Amino acid sequence: MTDSSGSGTWSQSNHRGTVNVDPVSVRGQRAGSGPAPARPLPAGLKQAHEAAVASLQQAYTAVPPGTKVRLAKRTSNLFRFRDQPAGSRVTQLDVSAFSRVLHVDPESRTAVVGGMTTYEDLADATLRHGLMPFVVPQLKTITLGGAVTGLGIESTSLRLGMPHESVLAMEILTGDGQVVTATADNEHADLFRGFPNSYGTLGYALSLTIELEPVAPFVHLRHFRFHDPETCMEAIAKIGAEGSYEGHRADFVDGTMFSLDELYLTVGAFSEVAPWTSDYAGHQIFYQSLRGRSDVYRSLVAFDRRHGLSGKLAQRRGQPPREDVIQDVEIPVGRGAEFLRFFAADVGMSPVWLCPLRLRSDQAWPLYPLAPGEVYVNFGFWGTVPLPQGRADGYHNRLVEDEVAALGGHKGLYSTSFYTEEQFWASYNGPAYAALKQRYDGGGRLAGLYEKCVRGQ
Repeated sequence: MTDSSGSGTWSQSNHRGTVNVDPVSVRGQRAGSGPAPARPLPAGLKQAHEAAVASLQQAYTAVPPGTKVRLAKRTSNLFRFRDQPAGSRVTQLDVSAFSRVLHVDPESRTAVVGGMTTYEDLADATLRHGLMPFVVPQLKTITLGGAVTGLGIESTSLRLGMPHESVLAMEILTGDGQVVTATADNEHADLFRGFPNSYGTLGYALSLTIELEPVAPFVHLRHFRFHDPETCMEAIAKIGAEGSYEGHRADFVDGTMFSLDELYLTVGAFSEVAPWTSDYAGHQIFYQSLRGRSDVYRSLVAFDRRHGLSGKLAQRRGQPPREDVIQDVEIPVGRGAEFLRFFAADVGMSPVWLCPLRLRSDQAWPLYPLAPGEVYVNFGFWGTVPLPQGRADGYHNRLVEDEVAALGGHKGLYSTSFYTEEQFWASYNGPAYAALKQRYDGGGRLAGLYEKCVRGQ
């Protein structure tokens, strides 16, 4: 059963309310012929960028052997926390020169973007031209390079895939100190396809050329309630097949599960007009506030982990210790209801975010091998749960990892993982990664994927 919220709500597709979009030109772009060929980067910008690349390459080469390399970034959206061994040497590379949009080409509907550019800045730059990236993760401080090397997802992902699937070219500083441009059909095509889900263990993206799509001035949202996971998953499969739900076009789709008998899907469609608007950046709308991961939340988790405050407080109150369960997993839509029932029974955390996705590409990406053409649902959950008596930290996370594997799914690696090395490489294509590591970081200057994502090095 489903309950519609009626006529729904309208949201401005411009998130700051300062960009004027010409509805006529936007409508023509969405319905008209394809974009023009991409134009080269303007000479002045190209020269300045090349100088920044040469400076960073020189700094990387100068790092002494045996010294760990980190990027000096203002924020992080990873929930893996490294314990730095005493006496270990670490060099932080200044990558601030790569934190801006280099060029937006409205005619070709492409942008050349520094790898450390946040989506907040990227969206600001593209919306001025009535365009947006194909996929815009909800956290403003996620960088484009981070979303490509560490994967990303949002409510356009059922229609347009994942952020790396709209990348046309990547300029990468590899682990062995070379700067290469990787595309789908050049001599570095293996790196182009193997860079997603490599988490900075093969190199760092310095610039990326990406596709953009036209926006309309507004997005019309409708909310549909479901009373069991099975019906909700059937609706997602229907949207995947038809591109709409109950006559409402599905340009955007995501949802929330509060309990097994209260689930919602939010379906959004671009709109040229709106009888009223809601600004979710300025109001605490309930379903928006529930999706409250942020860089602030990450900072609070890091502070608590460093000082053990919540554990000490629970102990003082006589409460059982709690385990952080902060994960995103992708499950085939046909097994999604099974996962939700498992999660409610064995983990018991709510709400759970639902975000459908399907690869845009007709071939799998080696290090995160989702099946082309298949609809998956990303389930996101970010919180803590009490540990059963006698169970150690990691108990619930291991349950999740085992269930994901049993259902034919995959787990994102931005948070803690507990896989054995054998389990890990079976899920994340060990042979393909080994070949890439040998070619682009044969000396092991950067940490390996297992060492970084599971061992926390």
